[in-house]
Amino acid sequence: MDVYLEDRIKIGISACMYGCKFRYNAKGWHQLEAIGRDASSFIWFPVCPEVNAGFGVPREAIKITGESGSAVWKNAGKVMSGSGKNLTSALMKSSEACLNQLLQAEVAVFIYMEGSPSCGVYRTTLKNKRLGKPPGVFGHLLLENGFFLIPANDLTSPVKWWDWRRRMLAFLWLKKQPLHTMADLYGIWHVLKFLCQEIDEKWARALGKKFADMAHPKAEDLEAIRVDILNVLRKPSSPQKIKNRLWKHYSHYRKLTGKTIEGIKRPTELRNMTELAEELLKMELGAMSVDYLFGASPIINRKKKAKE
Repeated sequence: MDVYLEDRIKIGISACMYGCKFRYNAKGWHQLEAIGRDASSFIWFPVCPEVNAGFGVPREAIKITGESGSAVWKNAGKVMSGSGKNLTSALMKSSEACLNQLLQAEVAVFIYMEGSPSCGVYRTTLKNKRLGKPPGVFGHLLLENGFFLIPANDLTSPVKWWDWRRRMLAFLWLKKQPLHTMADLYGIWHVLKFLCQEIDEKWARALGKKFADMAHPKAEDLEAIRVDILNVLRKPSSPQKIKNRLWKHYSHYRKLTGKTIEGIKRPTELRNMTELAEELLKMELGAMSVDYLFGASPIINRKKKAKE
């Protein structure tokens, strides 16, 4: 089965995380430096709803009043400046404009600045580790429109970035797959089941059993399963799960191919997160070289070779 994404992936990103000094205090961070050469594999779309709204740099910090940024869209909350100026309408219009820019460019992934009243998803403040009133005003739109959302701070962890990247590729691949018959569904599940089992084994096992009761599913039933799998792919795994699955896949790889990959350790052996990330990349390259489906990272983002 085709497990390639041949086009360069388009990724939206909060502009202050792209290196633009767009924060209210004229600060910004170049988070992409943390992923090194990997950054050149993607096409980037930096946006900033606050600057796009005309707030300027530097500016007063803003805050959400009401229950959350979602409440703002229901006229049950406001966006206020530190001096008490109502900025609700301007930020809503700007957030919609930023969303439309991303949608028109067919961007389905966004790396967000957590802790921002505009771009934050699970936090809208950086003060005292409080959550604030999440999601942010723009964050609400990202959630509502089904973006694959990556917190920018996770780019600094090699293992977390590897985990986000492989799930992102699986997410984007699944969105493009035809799903009209049970044969289509079984083909998709063959590619993604090991990754889904790692993320949520109980759910994955239950879904596998559900297939047996779906002799003649309706189109909406198949699409509902697609949505369920997409939602699971949004969930992070853990280093321990990743280590255990790496060894299982590597053991199967050795048995099937008769080959070994130097540097891959048993789950019980000590290593830091950078070393674990290096092992995972070695496994990906080894699997790719012999056309072996590495179930923990099943989707390849590159052009097919002519012989394939």
